[in-house]
Amino acid sequence: MLPDLQLIIQIQDIDTRLAELAREITALPKHIAEIERKLVAHERKLEADRAALSANQKERKQCEGDAQTQEQKISKLKDQMLQAKTNEQYRAFQNEIEYCEKEIRRLEDRILELMGESDPLDKNVKAAEAALKAEKAQVESEKQEARKRTAADEAASRQLSEERARIAAQISPSTMSQYERARKPGKGIGVAEIAEGRCSACHMAVRPQFFQELRRGDKVMACESCHRILYYNPPQTVEALTGETAPAAHG
Repeated sequence: MLPDLQLIIQIQDIDTRLAELAREITALPKHIAEIERKLVAHERKLEADRAALSANQKERKQCEGDAQTQEQKISKLKDQMLQAKTNEQYRAFQNEIEYCEKEIRRLEDRILELMGESDPLDKNVKAAEAALKAEKAQVESEKQEARKRTAADEAASRQLSEERARIAAQISPSTMSQYERARKPGKGIGVAEIAEGRCSACHMAVRPQFFQELRRGDKVMACESCHRILYYNPPQTVEALTGETAPAAHG
């Protein structure tokens, strides 16, 4: 295989890895933004649950206070009723007492409702507080891990870029230019292997004559369809794989 081909394949491997690192570096902040968005949503839900619990407790306290006020009013009305001079005054006090008693029953019913609503609200708040505490710790852990991963990816990218520049300097400018031209429209792939008579990138079959020229390996050739630089790895023999030499035939 031509030295330029061997080196351009290495360049392709490096570019593939650089693209993977770039995607990961880009994806990490998006991942962090997503988990932070969920955290904020859970914080708002907890605030809403706390507000609902607080409103419940406030209304319950108000109802209890109102019921106590009505009881005090009944006590005063009963004292006043003892001083009634006429049946009409007596009935008036009695009606007011009945109204107060009815109001107390209404308030007590509402207090029972609020107590029933309060228990699940309280449980929700406590569970959400515990879950949010764990989630905050998890988010912080993931953010720290993302920072470490990003730093490692950026360091790896710098190292690979330096290696790429070193290898590219050994490749002829024409081959390097041909690779870059093929790579831009080819989704980052500028080199492809011929497998079973087809370009492994665009899957188009190559002409037999073209394939024979490619097999000779004496020049850089490109796919006639997608224009990627092509290379051919001949299948290895058993002897090549094992390092053994086939026995000579005897006449």
